[in-house]
Amino acid sequence: MVPHLTTALNGPLLDLEQRILNAQPAIEHWFRTQWLEHTIPFYTSVDLRNAGFKLAPVDTNLFPGGFNNLNRDFMPLCVQAAQSAIEKICPSARGILLIPENHTRNQFYLQNVAQLAHILRQAGMNVRIGSLLPEIVEPTTLNLPNGSTLTLEPLRRQGNRLGLDGFDPCVILLNNDLSAGVPEILKNLEQAVLPPLHAGWTTRRKSQHFAAYDRVAAEFAELIGIDPWLINPYFATCGQVNFHEQTGLDCLEAQVEAVLQKIRAKYAEYGVKDDPFVIVKADAGTYGMGIMTVKDASEVRGLNRKQRNKMSVIKEGLEVSEVLVQEGVYTFEHINDAVAEPVVYMVDHFVVGGFYRVHTGRGADENLNAPGMHFVPLAFETCCTLPNPDCAPDDTPNRFYAYGVVARLALLAGALELEEVASC
Repeated sequence: MVPHLTTALNGPLLDLEQRILNAQPAIEHWFRTQWLEHTIPFYTSVDLRNAGFKLAPVDTNLFPGGFNNLNRDFMPLCVQAAQSAIEKICPSARGILLIPENHTRNQFYLQNVAQLAHILRQAGMNVRIGSLLPEIVEPTTLNLPNGSTLTLEPLRRQGNRLGLDGFDPCVILLNNDLSAGVPEILKNLEQAVLPPLHAGWTTRRKSQHFAAYDRVAAEFAELIGIDPWLINPYFATCGQVNFHEQTGLDCLEAQVEAVLQKIRAKYAEYGVKDDPFVIVKADAGTYGMGIMTVKDASEVRGLNRKQRNKMSVIKEGLEVSEVLVQEGVYTFEHINDAVAEPVVYMVDHFVVGGFYRVHTGRGADENLNAPGMHFVPLAFETCCTLPNPDCAPDDTPNRFYAYGVVARLALLAGALELEEVASC
């Protein structure tokens, strides 16, 4: 089933898609020069929102879960991309130690870990899985709902090398975003650690990513002759916010109003009749926690206790003090009348697949990364790194090519962001 837009396809997005298709040779050449100049994250997923008048990334994950939700027909793409990524880091690599999150009760996440390990094994690697959980003191096999198993093993460190009993890997691959901090056992290793430790939420901020994306989007927009706003959400930040004590709300209210005013001006310019809104979310962290939709600045002062509690804490029980105020981008794509948004996956600089995050209980202006969501693999007809000249701009192959282009812009921003954090 191919999702479709409910909005008429004769506005700015159709023009955007056509410009991307017309500029495909220049775009791919531009990307090639960028990949030569920058170190690309090992793997990345990007949440996109397609509003019918705008196509933009709203979140970029450098420790992506969800590989189990990809279209299995495109596993060969994942394998080839993984081979390319590993060859860059350690051409002679034979062993990879995969370190996942501590979600041993989350069966969906564990299936992601199993699928990721399978991809790496198909790429020619000996893969074993080491756990940061203190209760894992011996190899522990977990049964998964799809009938497969996953074995977690206790980590062993000797000097500056990390491994398992009888296993000394060349590469440490983290599928753990380090929200709770960097464990001592991972520090100062001589092996390559991917993504690097400074990619974790201990140091990384979403606002840093979107500041880098601002520059990428501006350069790309000049390349193909478009308004950068069509691919770039406005944003602002506030530090020292405490939702429980209701302090720092003056800053938050002011920044929400400032971003809303900028959106209103753009909506007027493009004749958009929908109501502008912003998403207020924690500046660090994932898993859809600490997020709310705001259409009027006064709403940030009117939160009830339940809403304040929801905004105050994210993954690992960490308190929220820094927030991102991001332009809300509508999603007007539906599957069976349920709101959907595309999520694009990349390994190295290759688009390897994706899926639609679908939620029957959420609206077009709400966060869909929430309990009750389900996933539908993107219906790729061909590898979405090439457009189809025989199709209209909004036909499936070309829609997915546009998705892949914007996702790769976010990937490039991630590379710039990590370079800047490393240099600090």
